[in-house]
Amino acid sequence: MNFNGTQIPPGVSSVLIVDLEAIKHNYRHIQSLAPDTEIGVSIKSDAYGLGASVIAKTLASIGCKTFFVATIDEGVKLRSDLPNTEIVILNGPTANSEWLFVEHQLTPTLNSLSQIDTWKTLKKDNIPCKAAYLHIDTGMSRLGLSINDVSQLCSNVNMLNELDIKVIMSHLSCADDEKSSTNKKQLVLFNTLVKQLTVITGPVRLSLANSAGCLLGSDYHLDMIRPGASIYGLKVTKSAQNPMRRVVHLLAQIIQIRNVDHPSTVGYGATHKINQPTKIATLAMGYADGISRASGQVSNKDNRPFATAFINGKVAPIVGRISMDLITIDVTQIPEAKPGIYAELIGNNISIDDLADISGTIGYEILTRLGQRHHRIYKGLDN
Repeated sequence: MNFNGTQIPPGVSSVLIVDLEAIKHNYRHIQSLAPDTEIGVSIKSDAYGLGASVIAKTLASIGCKTFFVATIDEGVKLRSDLPNTEIVILNGPTANSEWLFVEHQLTPTLNSLSQIDTWKTLKKDNIPCKAAYLHIDTGMSRLGLSINDVSQLCSNVNMLNELDIKVIMSHLSCADDEKSSTNKKQLVLFNTLVKQLTVITGPVRLSLANSAGCLLGSDYHLDMIRPGASIYGLKVTKSAQNPMRRVVHLLAQIIQIRNVDHPSTVGYGATHKINQPTKIATLAMGYADGISRASGQVSNKDNRPFATAFINGKVAPIVGRISMDLITIDVTQIPEAKPGIYAELIGNNISIDDLADISGTIGYEILTRLGQRHHRIYKGLDN
């Protein structure tokens, strides 16, 4: 079956289409905003659920040289696909893991004094390993060296002298809100701490901005930007229009049509009442596939919008509760709806961010929860 020019093989009940040309466009758009700054892309959590191997190879083909993942096993898995790129482990080395960094030539992010001690052991033994990233906490209170840790480092020159620091980085907590005063406070603190550290380390590269931070202006660009969500087409600011192309299209097949011509209800909890002739289509998708139960009709008392599907651009409201494997939609006004055709849950008519708003969450969560049951098509893979 063909859907908007994309061929779908037989027997496929749900489809996740990833537009690789849109991925490239989004990367290049960020480059255009910061032409003198390196763009290192976050592909943690399997490239936000879209497939780290394919996404990384696509971006490497147009010049991306640095990729960020969260965990060591993500880096090890990715190394065979990317033998010549820098793979940075954001969580840093854990106990007895330092040899994996050496074996697979992974770059550590040092987040604590204990991680610094771990990495120093390798350097003392003259074991060849990558230069490290040093992460300082400027306001997130998650990972990174505290202000006190930085003071301790600066008062003990030997702690840093034995390290090879390539990049000093931090992370913005409110970058999606360009009006937040926290952004400027973090930038000022970052620059202050960097000035103290580089007295010992000498000149190093600096990185602060994520996807949203890139839009805060050139003061935040520094030497490297670390986008993630914007590469995958998500809207990363509260005020601006989204300049990124949509990357993801999610389709579910109609597996049954039911004409209801008498008073009845739909789904668990009988939350949707039918009082007039209605045509209900059942889709082969549910909350096990990443469509939040909260986006459907949870109760009769809900005073909020529900998610919708689209068939040939026509609205098909979700009715009743979303269950694990099935979604029911009202196709009364769509005569062409029939078993075998596909409805759009995410795509040109409804973005990931739209669905997130309806579900009471963020686009990042929707994207990373889409799961592995969908048949994946990488549009533009052979280009």
